[in-house]
Amino acid sequence: MDLATIIGIIAAFAVVGWAIWLGGDFLMFYDMPSIAIVFGGGAATVLVRFPLMGVIHALGLGGKVAFTHKDIAPRELIEQIGELADVMRKQGPLGLETVEITNATLAKGVQMIADGFEVGAIRDFLERELDQRLAELEEGARVFKAIGDSAPAFGMIGTLVGLVQMLANMSDPSKIGPSMAVALLTTLYGAMAANVVALPIFEKLNAKAKSETVTYSIIIDGVVMMREGKNPNVIREMLLAYLPSKHRGELADAA
Repeated sequence: MDLATIIGIIAAFAVVGWAIWLGGDFLMFYDMPSIAIVFGGGAATVLVRFPLMGVIHALGLGGKVAFTHKDIAPRELIEQIGELADVMRKQGPLGLETVEITNATLAKGVQMIADGFEVGAIRDFLERELDQRLAELEEGARVFKAIGDSAPAFGMIGTLVGLVQMLANMSDPSKIGPSMAVALLTTLYGAMAANVVALPIFEKLNAKAKSETVTYSIIIDGVVMMREGKNPNVIREMLLAYLPSKHRGELADAA
């Protein structure tokens, strides 16, 4: 679970809620027409731009990446690949089948080694897995970027609607307040939806794509070098290039 995401979203709403509480009643900031304009209009715009199943999948993916998904650290992954290379050197490819592997992609690559696949076939398979994963994350990021763009846009549309209603009813003071509420609250709702939820998850998905690229690259290079029969120490040294320089010496000493 990613506590940073949860804490950040709760803190953002808490600060706004605290400011509202200091100034008066929470019901003052509830307006159904504003909610309909921002969330209904924004959702409709996103559905125009993307297929329905793509939007549903992106929402699930964004929630998983932002709130529940945990990456395996590159350092741990390199250590595990080094251990697998040691097993293969001592017991041969079939010895790999007895090792428990937590990463599903690494497990597939190791199983392909045990099954006798050639280097080219292993590399092609794992690279296709990487391409599919990156495409999935990119599509999810595009959906959340669209939500982040649509919410403030419909907030502005709601503001214009409220101002038109207000100006059209200047002779009736009872209608000026509700119209002004629509004008202001749609902007608030749109800004909160975009900047607290949609755009942060968009950035999370982009960051996830970068981390997945590093993870898959380590796995691909490590599995291919194991299949080529390289020395475990050589494999570790080659994979250390994926780590920040400050961590390389620690891992090398541990190895």
